[in-house]
Amino acid sequence: MLPWRRALRAFTAALLMTLLVTGLLTLTPTATTATAAPAAAASSSSGWNDYDCRPSAAHPRPVVLVHGTFGNSIDNWLVLAPYLVRRGYCVYSLDYGQLPGVPFFNGLGPIDKSAVQLDGFVDKVLASTGAAEADLVGHSQGGMMPRHYLKFLGGAEKVNALIGLAPDNHGTTLLGLTRLLPYFPGIEDLLTTRTPALADQVAGSPFLTKLNEGGDTVPGVRYTVIATKYDEVVTPYRSQFLNGPGVRNVTVQDLCPVDASEHVAIGILDRVAHHEVANALDPAHATPSTCFS
Repeated sequence: MLPWRRALRAFTAALLMTLLVTGLLTLTPTATTATAAPAAAASSSSGWNDYDCRPSAAHPRPVVLVHGTFGNSIDNWLVLAPYLVRRGYCVYSLDYGQLPGVPFFNGLGPIDKSAVQLDGFVDKVLASTGAAEADLVGHSQGGMMPRHYLKFLGGAEKVNALIGLAPDNHGTTLLGLTRLLPYFPGIEDLLTTRTPALADQVAGSPFLTKLNEGGDTVPGVRYTVIATKYDEVVTPYRSQFLNGPGVRNVTVQDLCPVDASEHVAIGILDRVAHHEVANALDPAHATPSTCFS
């Protein structure tokens, strides 16, 4: 690995740790089911998970944020959720894939069961907002898991667009997944606990084989994949890309050559990637993404 990339990874990990220590980033205890989302809403002070929000004519669909492996509904979205709220969206996030007795770290249960939780959460958001469809934005596993919901649980009838930030659409290696561990101190102990989601995400797993049989996409849904060539978790990074109608695959370095984000940063901190999310949510009013986005 090039020295500057090693330094970048160390910097990102140190930044996250600093945010944790200073209290700017908190590991909020998560709900035990998707239907308990309003409890998480009380922990958000930046305008998302507001069940009184009503979509505007300019942004008629609510946005549902789907965290990644080891993530949760708050910490994964401390930058992107307020970013979208300021742009006039009704924004919601859920916790999914909880393991019994494991607080804070979600996205570890069987992915097909997590998709059922997403199904219930989207129904709840649509009922609250009165919207006919939602848009989904997911990071890592959260960009891939919704495809099971769309393909097998009728989600395509309720979703306009799926936007994935570094999604492992075609899997990765277990070694790649364990490279997430330095960003989550104490999580190593979970490797001794049964973690079905890790097995489901390994390239060639039965779950991914079934998910990708017959094509990557389903009719009626727009897909956007936003990737970084410095992804050290989902490799090769182009395996994240989807094939099919209504797909747009984006590499952030094509928009900003000096963007050095890796797997974690592209979902949590990268403003270029977040600007592309906004473009994908409202393509009719998209503006060029640059290093100054």
